[in-house]
Amino acid sequence: MFCGLIMAVLDGSIANIALPSISRELAADPSSTIWVVNAYQLTVTVCLLPLSSLGDILGYKRVYRGGLAIFLAGSLLCALSPNLPVLVAARVLQGIGGAGIMSVNTALVRFIYPPTKLGRGIGLNALVVGITIAVGPSVGALILSVASWPWLFAINVPVAIFALALARTALPATPPQPRSFDYRSALLSAVVFALFILGVDGAGHAQWRPAAAAGLVVAALLGWCLVRMQRGKHAPLVPVDLFASRAFTLAVGTSFCSFMAQMLAFVALPFYLEYQLGRTLHETGLLITPWPLMVAIMAPISGRLSDRYPASILAGIGLALLGTGLIGLAMLGPEASSFAVCWRMAMCGLGFGLFQSPNNRAMIGATPPARSGGASGAQATTRLLGQTTGTAVVALLFSVDASEAARVALFVAAGVALVGALVSFSRLRSGSGPAVQVGVAAEADL
Repeated sequence: MFCGLIMAVLDGSIANIALPSISRELAADPSSTIWVVNAYQLTVTVCLLPLSSLGDILGYKRVYRGGLAIFLAGSLLCALSPNLPVLVAARVLQGIGGAGIMSVNTALVRFIYPPTKLGRGIGLNALVVGITIAVGPSVGALILSVASWPWLFAINVPVAIFALALARTALPATPPQPRSFDYRSALLSAVVFALFILGVDGAGHAQWRPAAAAGLVVAALLGWCLVRMQRGKHAPLVPVDLFASRAFTLAVGTSFCSFMAQMLAFVALPFYLEYQLGRTLHETGLLITPWPLMVAIMAPISGRLSDRYPASILAGIGLALLGTGLIGLAMLGPEASSFAVCWRMAMCGLGFGLFQSPNNRAMIGATPPARSGGASGAQATTRLLGQTTGTAVVALLFSVDASEAARVALFVAAGVALVGALVSFSRLRSGSGPAVQVGVAAEADL
């Protein structure tokens, strides 16, 4: 299962570093090649909820394996693309496959691990996602150092074939639910998320702000209509029924804050370390390393802790540590030692690693087993929307004042993380801790 997840998450960032090569070899305009990245991210985001709903209907294993097969075909087409339009179309196909994998991944974890060890499973899942996001550019650079850009996609082909063969027997067959697929809601949700993402992204570019604002307004109006359509349905495509649970709603809110803060920092840190602290490109890469390293160490540990302690406390402490580490980084001066940078980076990674697994466990545990697909889709969608928003905010800050944008972005990221910590701690007052236990008890029926 993790093979497919690694490929789906990795392909969201691995192509970034190859954009100059793609532009040069395909004789394409550099600004147009950005769609090699945007087409994949946009397709994944708009397809997550429809495919998670399809997972509830057809079974999670079928949707996961179908996503792997489509991802395999898209990867092969990417590697063989003769021009930019074909490459972008292939990335859209890849995005559909990646969404099929990510939309039901957490739902499958729920059916693989027993209730008492669910936190461990989610911890491993968080470890895979966190590390893959962090090392994506490095993996891309390594491949490009020995091969041309098509190999970034061709390397997926044997891995996807292996994952397909393994998934046939290794993944559990989950019971399908006899109901029809809501095509109208699927189309409307795709339009809403596409307009939202394009609007948020456009807000960071002065020439696109009027169009971006109009797009966000239309997205809000259509989103309101979509929510109205979903209310009262037994198992809506957009999981508005799950948001009736305060535990689920607060877990989603804290998840959005965490990924927005993380992406704000990840985009701003290279600029901050090079321009504000005067470090070289090589030094910058090494100084950022403690962050993903601590995420890798903490993700499985926090998963085990989440089987014993309330997610509200663990996640709240994690986001508080993340916010504190970001403030510490933002307050450094050019005279700061490498050790001073590294221990603050490590604190950020420690906090994010401590937060993610318990919060994801709370999110999935607060939903009935029959709605695991909806919860899994909401979790992945929240992550992508948080990352998209964080990236757009950094772009907006650079358009306002490029000289101090990176430092300001770190302070903003810290503020977002601390708001998330307060939201997480509020679950103690709302009784969300017991709600998680109810969700776990419900899993005993599986």
